[in-house]
Amino acid sequence: MYNILVTGANGQLGSEIRDLEVDYPTYNFIFTDREELDITKHKAVENFIEVNTITVIINCAAYTAVDKAESEISVANEINHLAIENFARIAKTKGIKLIHISTDYVFDGNSYKPYAESDTPNPQSVYGKTKLAGETVMLTINPLNSIIIRTSWVYSGYANNFVKTMLRLGKERDQLNVVADQIGTPTYAGDLAKAILTMLPKIKNEELELLHYSNEGVCSWYDFAKVIFEHTNVNCKVNPISTAQYPTAAKRPYYSVLNKTKIKGTYSVSLPYWKDSLKICLRKIKSEQKLIKF
Repeated sequence: MYNILVTGANGQLGSEIRDLEVDYPTYNFIFTDREELDITKHKAVENFIEVNTITVIINCAAYTAVDKAESEISVANEINHLAIENFARIAKTKGIKLIHISTDYVFDGNSYKPYAESDTPNPQSVYGKTKLAGETVMLTINPLNSIIIRTSWVYSGYANNFVKTMLRLGKERDQLNVVADQIGTPTYAGDLAKAILTMLPKIKNEELELLHYSNEGVCSWYDFAKVIFEHTNVNCKVNPISTAQYPTAAKRPYYSVLNKTKIKGTYSVSLPYWKDSLKICLRKIKSEQKLIKF
């Protein structure tokens, strides 16, 4: 029986893990969000872990407002870096498994082939820099039986994300301009949640492991939007534009496709094709939240 602390429980990944709770009867989940546990309060976190006899931490909490982070550097750093240092130290001291979620934004996007775990990071945004700082401090402390999972373009039926934004805007407008020169891979949070819970018993490493996980396939944000509308019969024209035509406070990587060879070989996890997973997510949104009509 694992006593599993899931932070960021009301976010995309945390919510998807909660939906899977019934499928894992030997896992005792304790879900927290900021109201129940502020991960920036280091002593409070340590006390919570001791009182609840936590044996696994799945850290889904993060500061993910990419553009806002450019002006809220200290807040982003506290959540994405300093809180992770605290988790790593506690995990190391108490022999707790720690699973931490990172991002493709640790790379600069100048590659021409999928990024492997061994490739050198070079983040171009405050968000990416603070997430990399969290990775670095974990690697330095090196808690046993722990992993860092970098993922990309996460979406689900929960919280705020690209899919839900497109569905909302698609109903409000006749046409949308969407960036077509940023390339990556959408990741359904439900797939990542299943992968984490499947991997959990297999995580037995003396050196902290760095892994990449996303769905299979490659697309641009423009392609992504087009497929969302095709699957939902939303009558909204999508116009491809360049990054230069849609300036943002934070710089995004032009190419951030992740190489998933390591996670597939080491843990034998399932990586569905992104379009197939998108269909599943859209059906879930339709049945549970009634946001759209097909």
